[in-house]
Amino acid sequence: MMKRDECLKVLARHRTSEIVVAVYKAAQEWIHISPSELNYTFVGAMGQASSHALGLALGRPDKRVIVLDGDGSLLMNLGSLVTIGDAAPKNLIHCVCENGTYETNGGVAVPGARRVSFTAIARAAGYPKSYEFDNLEEWDREVGRILREQGPILVDLKVAPGEEYPEDFRRLYSVQSREAFRKALKK
Repeated sequence: MMKRDECLKVLARHRTSEIVVAVYKAAQEWIHISPSELNYTFVGAMGQASSHALGLALGRPDKRVIVLDGDGSLLMNLGSLVTIGDAAPKNLIHCVCENGTYETNGGVAVPGARRVSFTAIARAAGYPKSYEFDNLEEWDREVGRILREQGPILVDLKVAPGEEYPEDFRRLYSVQSREAFRKALKK
């Protein structure tokens, strides 16, 4: 099993100009690991990361969109996989940080923790490609290639909590961050 922040650091090393949609703990980590005006981060809308990412991918087909979702979050809106599979945005990469818990809500176990195959569900929903990683070296070897493939792609990252990053809700919700994202999105 990998630590989530280490997985995100690997992804950040390969990031160029992609829009990244991140929620909950991944959002708190991502703003420290890969600060960018193209980060679309939020908490408080559990289950909506994939839907927001789909809207951005359809609205900006010229930009790659990476969503950093959680397994608990995705389970709250599993139908979004079918919508994404049907829309088939070639520029969408859906990363699920699977830790088996609703970590933000006190670490309560998600139903079917570690028994659900998000890759199989994604393929059944119409995603042409899906990958699963539980080894950081393998993830590091493959992430660059995956980022160049046509989507939609689901990547299931088997993770455990990593380093604690300071929670910065003001930064996530600031008017300045939202305005910077809007301006970056127009470029």
